[in-house]
Amino acid sequence: MGKVYLVGAGPGDSELITIKGLKCIQEADVIMYDRLVNHELLSYAKNGADLIYCGKKPDCHLMDQEIINQLLVMHSKRGKVVTRLKGGDPFVYGRGGEEAEMLVEHGVQFEIVPGITSGIAASTYAGIPVTHRDYGSTFAFVTGHQRKGQDNHLCWESLAKGIDTLAIYMGVGNLPYIQQQLMKHGRPGSTPVAVVHSGTTAKQHTVTGTLASIVGIVEKHQIQNPSMIIVGKVVLLREKIKWFEQLKHHEVELDALM
Repeated sequence: MGKVYLVGAGPGDSELITIKGLKCIQEADVIMYDRLVNHELLSYAKNGADLIYCGKKPDCHLMDQEIINQLLVMHSKRGKVVTRLKGGDPFVYGRGGEEAEMLVEHGVQFEIVPGITSGIAASTYAGIPVTHRDYGSTFAFVTGHQRKGQDNHLCWESLAKGIDTLAIYMGVGNLPYIQQQLMKHGRPGSTPVAVVHSGTTAKQHTVTGTLASIVGIVEKHQIQNPSMIIVGKVVLLREKIKWFEQLKHHEVELDALM
């Protein structure tokens, strides 16, 4: 019997994976990796390791989750060490819980290796702390994409009135609906909002506005997934703390001088 590691690869920057996560990549006989995993991490795989792409785009799943589950069981029962590599953290909108349940049902040995989730990392790289004692002490991770055929079970009133900072995953396509629901249930239209595209990577692009204006701003700049939506007063701190853009600007200036 082999073993399965459910590993969080982090938010995009290859250096933001944990040391333990990197060791799992190096040890694996089989690596099953998702679309948002930085491909630089695959270069650490040992010679002869099988690399299996399990990528999923919105409304386009190249490999069904059931097949992924079957492959995890099949390879582990053949005595292989399998690393299931997921963007962010495997237990934050990564379906890691479903895969862990399935491994338990089949008697497969496994470990969970947490990763840095984009709800924290993308906002941090945009210069937005998700908590700040002067701006917000509570925050919530929210899915902006519901399962097909499933009613929206989000308690919009609680999210609108009870949480200081919202980090909304997979929500760009539903942004008009999210905006409508939050304002309908009491969130002021003046609430600061940021949308961070491809956070922590060289492609990172951040736009800001208010809850009332953000839909038009996102459309104007043609922001698409993968993006993180941050709602709350903490967004105001971006103008003071936006360190990542300043770092990139400084690096460009240094390159020009060399």
